[in-house]
Amino acid sequence: MSLEKLPSSAISERLLSLPGWSVKTDAEAIEKEFTFKNFNEAWGFMTQVALLAEKMDHHPDWSNVYRKVRILLTTHDVGGLSEKDFALAGQIEALIAFSAPESL
Repeated sequence: MSLEKLPSSAISERLLSLPGWSVKTDAEAIEKEFTFKNFNEAWGFMTQVALLAEKMDHHPDWSNVYRKVRILLTTHDVGGLSEKDFALAGQIEALIAFSAPESL
């Protein structure tokens, strides 16, 4: 997997396949907030993402408040976005296909 910082054009192209994900204003990260029915569902989702992140050796910056999970992805080693961020975001999207967040 490429560990090069992606140009803006590549970032915009990759975002097309990731509904609800947006670029932070500094174009150094992508983020999305997920809302679940309750804390248990949110925590379960975070556990699944943690397992994916560990397997990919690419860990998100995230927060959880009750039933909401906010995920921010960036590749610190390149000072911005790389293929690793979009690969993990794609895996997260695959996970939510099996869980049922209230809103994306």
